[in-house]
Amino acid sequence: MFLLFLLIPLLASTIGSIVGAGGGVIIKPVLDMLGVMPVKTLSFCSGCAVLSMSVASLIRGRNDDVKLDLKVSTSLATGAVFGGIIGKDLLELTANAFETESMLGAMQSILLAVTMVIVIIYICIKSKVRSMNIKNALVSVVIGLLLGAISSYVGIGGGPLNVAVLLFFFGMDAKTAAKNSIFIIVFSQLASIFMCLFTHTVPEFSWFYLILMSVGGILGAMLGNWISKRIDNRAVEFLLKLLTLFVAIISVINAINYLN
Repeated sequence: MFLLFLLIPLLASTIGSIVGAGGGVIIKPVLDMLGVMPVKTLSFCSGCAVLSMSVASLIRGRNDDVKLDLKVSTSLATGAVFGGIIGKDLLELTANAFETESMLGAMQSILLAVTMVIVIIYICIKSKVRSMNIKNALVSVVIGLLLGAISSYVGIGGGPLNVAVLLFFFGMDAKTAAKNSIFIIVFSQLASIFMCLFTHTVPEFSWFYLILMSVGGILGAMLGNWISKRIDNRAVEFLLKLLTLFVAIISVINAINYLN
């Protein structure tokens, strides 16, 4: 069983680092489906693994040809930090409102499935939709705020939603959007984790499993960076479509299991 906590984050982070999804968008729903730990514990451990992967991915790819747009990404990351705090607070309020954790898990799964469907639809029609090229820093912060809140609430660290926003609102190509998405994920996950520490809401967890997941995230980031250098934007978009479809299906299955 313990190998799952290494291999799933490894695979998830490999794909996540290529498409800018971080890995949490795979780690959480897959482990959720397996029922290996409570929802809140899984969200926290998944967030730590995503943070490890994101930092490793940025360090590994610091000298490649794909560059960060620091003006856009910093504004989005600033908003995402505060959004992550809001999302975590909303998650706590929601958890307290539900009688059982199963209801919380079902709601998170449904919201994640809806989010992924929206992303899939946009990517499929992207060539027919004229992208924007927002330059206003305040607007970017507001967009980041919404991204951070949604990502933190459903426990995925941003991922495909970040990439879709960067493609549409800021006119980036797929590989540039992926790298900037990972930059944003670092800050949103840091905010989410520090919020848990500050408010003493860190759930009970196994250090052994947390370390395994984080190691898997780091190794996946290194492998994903190696692959990313050898594929083009079209391949990245194709992987993103497959990823979002997979996560949407898994999330629907999870929601059904929680409600039964």
